[in-house]
Amino acid sequence: MASDPFMLIHDPERLAQGERVLGADFRAMHERVLAVTALTSRLNTTPFDDETTKAALFEQILGRPLPPGVTIYPPFYTDHGLNLDLAERVFVNQGCTFLDYAGIRLGRGVMIGPKATFITMGHPVDPEERRRMLTGAPIDVAENVWIGAGATILPGVSIGRDAVIAAGAVVADDVPAASLVTGPKATVNRSW
Repeated sequence: MASDPFMLIHDPERLAQGERVLGADFRAMHERVLAVTALTSRLNTTPFDDETTKAALFEQILGRPLPPGVTIYPPFYTDHGLNLDLAERVFVNQGCTFLDYAGIRLGRGVMIGPKATFITMGHPVDPEERRRMLTGAPIDVAENVWIGAGATILPGVSIGRDAVIAAGAVVADDVPAASLVTGPKATVNRSW
């Protein structure tokens, strides 16, 4: 993920004057997160067979109706919703999380196992910058991809058509089409 700022947390002019005032973009994002959290809380307690209420809540969360053939089993979590682009015939199993502020696109026929996590935002590694800004990059998942249970897809990743992400995999790099990705990614790369 790039270390360039995606969003400054504090208003830079006020920060230069010694005041820690949240910036307008960060405040707007925070307000959207609160609103969407309330909506997903309602969605996740709606009876499973109440299709009308679920459809109305998804429309508010995503800013548009679900495409044809999309199946999402609650609980479902997102922090923004408006930047989650679902194509037709996407299947999302229980307990998945989509932190979509920087954008997530799921192509036609994508299948996602339970408790998979998609994260488009983060913080810089540098401790001095960590509380100053957010970094981020979109996630793009091509058609007919299968993402296994508990997989984590990190900012800026593109996954090629027909690829399979194994259960529990941590995906930090692009995945070629028609390939299988397995295993954890965590290794010590540097110290400070």
